[in-house]
Amino acid sequence: MQHLFNENLEALTQASLIFILGVIIILSNLIVIATFINFRGPQEVINIYLLSLAFADLICGLVIVPLSIYPAIQSAEPGFKEQDTWVYGHLACRITGYVEITLFSISMFTFMWISVDRYLAVRKPLRYDTVQTKTRCQCWMCFTWISAAMLCCPSLWTEAHPNFDKNAYICTPNWHDMAAYSVTLAILVLGPSIISIVYNYGYIFSMMRKIKSGVPIHDKEYATALAENLANPSHVMSFILVFLFALSWSPYVGIRIYQEITGVNIDDSIILFGAVWIGVFNSFWKIIIMSLMSPQFRLALRIFFLTICCRTQGRLQAEILGLDPDD
Repeated sequence: MQHLFNENLEALTQASLIFILGVIIILSNLIVIATFINFRGPQEVINIYLLSLAFADLICGLVIVPLSIYPAIQSAEPGFKEQDTWVYGHLACRITGYVEITLFSISMFTFMWISVDRYLAVRKPLRYDTVQTKTRCQCWMCFTWISAAMLCCPSLWTEAHPNFDKNAYICTPNWHDMAAYSVTLAILVLGPSIISIVYNYGYIFSMMRKIKSGVPIHDKEYATALAENLANPSHVMSFILVFLFALSWSPYVGIRIYQEITGVNIDDSIILFGAVWIGVFNSFWKIIIMSLMSPQFRLALRIFFLTICCRTQGRLQAEILGLDPDD
């Protein structure tokens, strides 16, 4: 009787955590999207990439997270751990896995483009505004979403059955049964993304050290533009977003690598549940980082909330801040 009570309590707790996580992911990313769309002042092009991340996180909160609530509740039923299928059916499991890897690919590619954008701001400070135009960045984001969706399509048509994680209550593609595609996808997505991120931020931080150490730069115009760009908090903020993304998924990746290398399966359901949902939690805390580190986002957020509470006050605030509320 006590064992059954503990199982029911664990199932209810996990279902509640998933539900709360889904709600805060949806609300936080709706706020981010509405904030960027509502803001009428001059914006950095990096906001286009941040908007792309917010849309990807919103889809995760709307499509991926809710489907795990009922399986978590059902997990208290006898024999649940021995089931081989998802409660919503085989097709829904396959589609869910496809959406997951597509959103992950979009996030990786977007972080790569963010690092490229920050690199160009430091590498070519005098030409940055002409190289990184708003239209060009929007085209890159459209290309990223389309290419990621097409690149992940084989997971929909493969004969391999999708894998239902009975500990995290989530469907994932069966990487073992499509090893060749898995390696190819990892090379195409992780390879260029990680290389670009490491190189670009390495260059940015090396230039920051040079400026702080007082290395002389003979071109005064270039030196002034470079110093202004390096003072932009978006460099550090974007790096922290990338770092937290990698950190949040490191427990899951570490467990998978450990199990593959050692051949030892970890049976602790709490650890396996936490490893997956800590990674999913990454879809929420971007709004916290942007609020803490981006003065422009804080300004846009204040205007957004003022507009919601009282449109007249929002317009007045925009005028006080030097913005055109009718633009």
